[in-house]
Amino acid sequence: MAGAGGGGCPAGGNDLQWCFSQVKGAVDEDVAEADVISTVEFSHSGDLLATGDKGGRVVIFQREQENKSRPHSRGEYNVYSTFQSHEPEFDYLKSLEIEEKINKIRWLPQQGAARFLLSTNDKTIKLWKISERDKRAEGYNLKDEDGRLRDPLRITALRVPILKPMDLMVEASPRRVFANAHTYHINSISVNSDHETYLSADDLRINLWHLEITDRSFNIVDIKPANMEELTEVITAAEFHPHQCNVLVYSSSKGTIRLCDMRSSALCDRHSKFFEEPEDPSSRSFFSEIISSVSDVKFSHSGRYMMTRDYLSVKVWDLNMESRPVETHQVHEYLRSKLCSLYENDCIFDKFECCWNGSDSCVERPEVFTSVTEARHGAVCFSGDAERRQNQPGREKTTGAAAASGASGKKAPAVLHADPVSEAPPNYLYTCSFTRKTLLRLK
Repeated sequence: MAGAGGGGCPAGGNDLQWCFSQVKGAVDEDVAEADVISTVEFSHSGDLLATGDKGGRVVIFQREQENKSRPHSRGEYNVYSTFQSHEPEFDYLKSLEIEEKINKIRWLPQQGAARFLLSTNDKTIKLWKISERDKRAEGYNLKDEDGRLRDPLRITALRVPILKPMDLMVEASPRRVFANAHTYHINSISVNSDHETYLSADDLRINLWHLEITDRSFNIVDIKPANMEELTEVITAAEFHPHQCNVLVYSSSKGTIRLCDMRSSALCDRHSKFFEEPEDPSSRSFFSEIISSVSDVKFSHSGRYMMTRDYLSVKVWDLNMESRPVETHQVHEYLRSKLCSLYENDCIFDKFECCWNGSDSCVERPEVFTSVTEARHGAVCFSGDAERRQNQPGREKTTGAAAASGASGKKAPAVLHADPVSEAPPNYLYTCSFTRKTLLRLK
């Protein structure tokens, strides 16, 4: 584990300045493949951060209390709990190995002392309960202090068990296992705003689950053609609306986004809205279809906008305007001239995520810059406590702030998630398996 001082970073004028804050995990070059981080997710309060790796493990970090000497700085994240979520499996009917790699993690809203999260690999989704215990019961009538059963004939008086303090213990226990519902690899899970259901999506289908029912799900989207040779696109990401439990959105490999309303029909094959940006014929090339594939889609916290990520850009869409995005941010345009090389080493097929900051605050023109630090395999890096740039007049405040990870020569997934409660530009979190990373600087 390595760390660096973060804290507040004053910036001159209205400039936005990023500061290196913290790194958790191995920083060595030679790291096992199982230690490579595959997904990250903040809890709704931002106090907990869950990471999943290719070895099927989930590591949860907890933010420490704020330092009284630095009241405006956020506490560091330290390891809170570690558990094995998934194990490697083998499908004997299809002679197919099922990796233990964690594809997605989603927190459920906290409703009591315990916390719950969903984690999934390619085929199986699990619901985990994360709870704390700092007291133990002593003084049982039917067993001794060491746990051995007592002879009932020798019990002459009844005792009232008492609770005694003990060292804090964090327990992770599986509560539900949702399996055998997907033929293809699961790429998305999303918890509904009703807190009772969630969706899971693979390449061709989206299923609706109830959190209390594990033996059946409802298929709400199915784009599989009768003849697989007629297949022209696949589902790449799906998400529920943050406030309307009947609305969901999913993206495709053709660069389109479909918004569906489950009130219209049980099977949402007919979309309610269709978002697609017209392609410029003059800029079309051999790689156009590949780089236009949408790898991630996220609703803003207000539910008014959504953000999509393709290979070279981040786009912000207004749900009331389907014809074109309201904003387009070029993430790393310099790669456009190197698409041929990226195609040869398969890096052009890498998938990248995007996220909003905690307040959906307005952004101005984007600027691409390269961080001076390096991220290694299995490392979690934080950049924190940046000064907020004032909004320029004439722009809506709800247009949204976005951050996106970059591409590099080494083929690896890039995962990203922002602190959900930060009002200033948040403690953006990014994990990479390549040695240099590019972030979208928002001004």
